[in-house]
Amino acid sequence: MSGRIAFVFPGQGSQEVGMGSALASAFPEAEAVLAEAETAFARAANGTPGAVSLRAMLAGGPEEQLTLTEHAQPAILAVSVAAARVLQARGLEPAFVAGHSLGEYSAHVAAGTFSLADAVSTVRRRGRYMQESVPVGTGAMAAVLGLEPALVEQACEEAAEGEVVSPANFNAPGQIAIAGHAGAVARASARAKALGARKVVPLTVSAPFHCALMQPAQDRLAPELRALATHAPRMPVVANVDAEPKRDAELSVDALVRQVSSRVRWVEVVQRLAAEGVTHYIEVGPGTVLAGFIKRIQKDAHIVSFSSPEQLDAVLAVCSN
Repeated sequence: MSGRIAFVFPGQGSQEVGMGSALASAFPEAEAVLAEAETAFARAANGTPGAVSLRAMLAGGPEEQLTLTEHAQPAILAVSVAAARVLQARGLEPAFVAGHSLGEYSAHVAAGTFSLADAVSTVRRRGRYMQESVPVGTGAMAAVLGLEPALVEQACEEAAEGEVVSPANFNAPGQIAIAGHAGAVARASARAKALGARKVVPLTVSAPFHCALMQPAQDRLAPELRALATHAPRMPVVANVDAEPKRDAELSVDALVRQVSSRVRWVEVVQRLAAEGVTHYIEVGPGTVLAGFIKRIQKDAHIVSFSSPEQLDAVLAVCSN
């Protein structure tokens, strides 16, 4: 194969009840990851009354419980790392890794920047801090479809009226999520339509992620991230905040801190990977959302998803071509 391989890891929203179960049953590497994640998840609960089991949630839900931000984030991370360990145990080491929002933590575990246990407990608190930053109903997000980035910026600026609203996720050409105060997001949505957006879709989210309203969560998370035991990543991790490959621990952690209230530059991340010679992408973890984005960003890319045993042969076949 002449091109290079990247592992890409999904973010919040890709969770589903039952994810990871087949991997854990089929592969001892995956079972070991989920067992370690269960212990770290319980430790992060810190004696909270009525604390739930990560493994029980993964296996049987209920969906409303798994969807809670502080549960969904460690659950997706655990399943994503379990899938990565299966591939790595079979000699598949990527040249680069990257992840969408939460997925950047999975990427760093795969790269060895910090431990799985530390990542699970950190993202559980990250989810809680993000949820607690904005009272339910105060914030909102919407997907703006078919509008150039400059016009989405313009719509947000013209609609703010002293409130927060800004582009949050640059997911793919013609698909940009905006976030902020609910009223400002509604005004920006209307303005985006007036400027030519094909469609604006309100998103069902528990908080307005990746905007200035997340600053309190960033401030709470920063000292915890900076206290983690870290190592230089084994392979570069292309960060959401600036689409730059992070090759040392300090810059990696700084990018994760800033990521909380900064926009996710996913289009630029994929463009950077392509510029570095990546031609083959493996979406490692639940769902196929990133595969869809990458197809629209790098049209000649080879993309395959891996989250269940029956997909392993296809992954190995793609990566041997």
